Amino acid sequence: MQDRKRLEETIANDDRIRTLTDDLDTLFELMREGENVSGDIAREMHNYGALLEKVETAMLLSGENDARSAIVTIHPGAGGTESQDWAEMLLRMYLRWAEREGFQCVITDRLEGEGAGIKSVTFEVNGENAYGLLQSEIGVHRLVRISPFDANARRHTSFASVFVYPQVDDEIKIEIRPDDLRIDTFRSSGAGGQHVNMTDSAVRITHFPTGIVVQCQNERSQHKNRDSAFKQLRARLYEYELEKKREETRKTEDSKLDINFGSQIRNYVLAPYRLVKDLRSKLAIGDVDSVLDGNLEPLIHAWLVWRKTGKIAGDGKDELPE
Repeated sequence: MQDRKRLEETIANDDRIRTLTDDLDTLFELMREGENVSGDIAREMHNYGALLEKVETAMLLSGENDARSAIVTIHPGAGGTESQDWAEMLLRMYLRWAEREGFQCVITDRLEGEGAGIKSVTFEVNGENAYGLLQSEIGVHRLVRISPFDANARRHTSFASVFVYPQVDDEIKIEIRPDDLRIDTFRSSGAGGQHVNMTDSAVRITHFPTGIVVQCQNERSQHKNRDSAFKQLRARLYEYELEKKREETRKTEDSKLDINFGSQIRNYVLAPYRLVKDLRSKLAIGDVDSVLDGNLEPLIHAWLVWRKTGKIAGDGKDELPE
């Protein structure tokens, strides 16, 4: 039914483009005959551009799992408080972006840092095309700034990694053998009230064949945390199998950047100058505050174009300091 809905929308957009094209032809003909229809033309051109942008995004999001909801995990790199604070900044950025796009977010696991920031976080982004859009964020994000935790106000570089997995529908069968699992329960370490902190409601699942470990401690109920953890595990195993398939064809894609865990994909510089630069699409944005406040649309769109066509958004001259 979801595939049918998307196909019907594609056909409807095609009809709308044809209708708008005919309407614009008629308006330009009236203008040539001396009619004052400039306002109508401007309005129709705006509608035409908005529709084409929508169609372009749909064309760029053509992957097998692009239409799915997503599960996102963020981990700070080495550097203690600095990287933990950077990981929390990234979390805020993605939550603000999701709010702008109309997605629903649920934080399923969050481990607070010591002093500031977070040691790790996992959250769901629910809505059509969430995974297709957030694939642009997979990799390592680098921050350069004057540290608020350094009494000498020195410049620091921090790293945090972002993973994104497609949520797997219940209809898709992922074989999980009970003998391959270890399920542990423990007390939640986060906020949530007396019940959460004094009962073994949190759940951790270890999958021995792959070494994948997932956990959830967001809910008061152990049963709900268990269901959420299994949802994460199914998504991780599904992505694990997809990654094995991608590995087989990766050698034929030497012209593209290998987007894996550990690959630096984007730099955010707050000092000595201000610039966000994506190292794949080469798009550079000077309004860093807007990006950190969730305005990721230009970066995501440039990445989608780069993934589809190999075309870059800039010439790569704005290099960052080592």
